[in-house]
Amino acid sequence: MIGVLVVDDQTLVRAGFCFLVDASHDLEVVGEAADGLDAVAIARSTRPDVVLMDIRMPRLDGIEATRQILSDPEAGHTRVLILTTFDLDEYVYGALRAGASGFLLKDAPPEDLLEAIRVIAAGNALLAPSVTRTLIEEFAHRLLPAVDDKVLNLLTPREREVLLAVARGRSNGEIAEELHMSVATAKTHVGRLFAKLGARDRAQLVMIAYETGLASSP
Repeated sequence: MIGVLVVDDQTLVRAGFCFLVDASHDLEVVGEAADGLDAVAIARSTRPDVVLMDIRMPRLDGIEATRQILSDPEAGHTRVLILTTFDLDEYVYGALRAGASGFLLKDAPPEDLLEAIRVIAAGNALLAPSVTRTLIEEFAHRLLPAVDDKVLNLLTPREREVLLAVARGRSNGEIAEELHMSVATAKTHVGRLFAKLGARDRAQLVMIAYETGLASSP
């Protein structure tokens, strides 16, 4: 079972998400919170696989709550899915920089929400590369400085190729085919990228690839 923490300051919205999650055979609600402070506390006590996180909330917003939850050394397997009203939103971008694995519009079909939870729980990126690029181009200059491209010096030429492929949304199998290697080798390269770049999942690799300029071209 995939454990889900539902965080939203609107009671009816939160109740609706909880109902959808609990109605699925492979998902279960392990907690719910109405603000960021409660979300952090409940996440630490329940260790959910996925946190459905609202952005704008009282006491502590979703960006800082995401940062605090994911900075906990014991939250290694926890992933955060941002729920938002607007996709091109600087708050969404800020949450992704804080470590969120992707975002979904609140009016998305129920089946899309449930599939997004499963995708993120499996450690995969939910964002399409084109959406990531648009977010970065729109908001990177307004918020924190972009990632220093010197981090790319940590990578071998092959690892750079793999990182670029990840940024373009390729799966391990597709990377293996494109770069003429085995799937196991592609998986190993992706694992080394996580370790060298300090990324939690593929979504963070995509952000790094764009913010260093490696994947700046369409």
